[in-house]
Amino acid sequence: MERNYTTQMDAARRGIVTPQMETVAKKEQMPLEKLMELVASGKVVIPANKNHKCLNPEGVGSMLRTKINVNLGVSRDCKDYDIEMQKVLSAVEMGAEAIMDLSSHGNTSPFRCKLTKECPAMIGTVPVYDSVIHYQRDLDTLTAQDFIDVVRLHAQEGVDFVTLHCGITRKTIDQIRKHKRKMNIVSRGGSLVFAWMTMTGNENPFYEYFDEILDICREYDVTISLGDACRPGCLADATDVCQVEELVRLGELTKRAWEKDVQVMVEGPGHVPMDQIAANMKVQQTICMGAPFYVLGPLVTDIAPGYDHITSAIGGAIAAMNGAAFLCYVTPAEHLALPNVEDVKQGIIASKIAAHAADIAKGIPGARDIDDHMADARRKLDWEAQWECAIDPETAKAIRADRSPEHDDTCSMCGKFCAVRSMNKALNGEHIDIL
Repeated sequence: MERNYTTQMDAARRGIVTPQMETVAKKEQMPLEKLMELVASGKVVIPANKNHKCLNPEGVGSMLRTKINVNLGVSRDCKDYDIEMQKVLSAVEMGAEAIMDLSSHGNTSPFRCKLTKECPAMIGTVPVYDSVIHYQRDLDTLTAQDFIDVVRLHAQEGVDFVTLHCGITRKTIDQIRKHKRKMNIVSRGGSLVFAWMTMTGNENPFYEYFDEILDICREYDVTISLGDACRPGCLADATDVCQVEELVRLGELTKRAWEKDVQVMVEGPGHVPMDQIAANMKVQQTICMGAPFYVLGPLVTDIAPGYDHITSAIGGAIAAMNGAAFLCYVTPAEHLALPNVEDVKQGIIASKIAAHAADIAKGIPGARDIDDHMADARRKLDWEAQWECAIDPETAKAIRADRSPEHDDTCSMCGKFCAVRSMNKALNGEHIDIL
C-alpha cells in the first residue's frame, strides 16, 4: 500500500489514520480521534522512521504512559558489539520503549542497521558523535555539510529519532565564559558542537542549516529530539541563564519544525534540586508549547556515584508527575564507566518504577491495575500471583528463596507474627497461633 503522507504529524493533520496511530491508541486506551489531535498539535510524537520495518510503535506525550529510554553503545575502552546487543535484547525484554545507540568507536553503521532491522523498540542516535568516527577525521576538519550528511545517513538507516544540539550558538560561547558555571557544558554532543564552533569560528551547523535538516527528517519521518547542550551537570548550575536561554531557542526551533510537519521532542535536565523540578517542567511546557519533554533523570543530588539510578529515579518520578513524557534511564555506572549488563538492568528497573509511579499519580488509565492485583495477591498470601505482578519477579523470588521461612504462609521477617496472616485468620473466626 502506497504511503500518501510524509510524517505522522502530516498524516494526523490531514485526517489520515496510520497503522502506528492505531497501535498507539490501543496501547494507551485512548480514542483514535483524540490521539490524532495530539499528534497534529505536536503534544504527542510517534517516532517511526519509514525504514524501521520491525518497529512496535509507541507514543510519547505527557498525557500518555511515561516511556523510558536506554542508552547503549561501544567506546574505545569497551568495544564489544555482541555485549551491546545482549544489553539491547535484555532492555527490550524488560520493557524499555527506546534504545539510543551512543557508540563512539569503530564502524558504527552495521550495529545501527542491525538495530533497525531487528529491534522493535524506537531507535535513537546522536549524529554529531558519529561524525568524527564516520569520517575518521579530527573535529575541526569537519564541515557543516559533513554533519548534515551523517544526519541523512542515520535517517536512511532507519533511526526513529535523532538528538541534535541545535540550541547553542556563537552567543552561547560568550555566555559560558561570562556566567562561570561550576560544571560548564556536560552534554557530550553539546561540548563537541561548542568545541567545533570555538575552533572554526563558524556558527553551529545544526542551527544554521536547521531547514535542511528538517527536510531530511520530513523525508524519512525522523523525530527531532532537540538536545539540551546547556543542561545542568550539577545542582549549582540548575535553572541558570545558559539553560533557560537555550530552552527559549529550542521553543523557536520547535515551531519551525512543526511548520514542516516534523515531530519534535525537547530534551531537559540534568541535575536539578527537587524543589526546582516542577518549575522546570512547567517552563518547558510553556516555552515549547506542550512538545513532549525528554529528561535525563533529573538527578536530585550530586554525591551518589554508584547509586545514581536512585537519584535519577527520584527526580524522574517528580518530573514525569509534573509533565515530563520520556525518561532517559541512568545506571549505577553513571559518571563512572560504561554500564555492564547488570548496570543496565538496575537502571531500567529504577526508571520503570519512576515512570509507573508517575503514571499512577497522573491518573493514566489502567496504570494502577497491576498494583491492585498485587494488593489482592498479598492479602491472600498468594506468592505465585505476587511474582506475576512484580516488576522484577526473578529478584523477588531469589530473595525469598535465600531466606525461606519455616511456614509457607509467612516470610522470614515476621513468621507467625505476620499481620496479613493474623487478620485473615481473625476475620475467618480461626484461632491465631503465634508461638
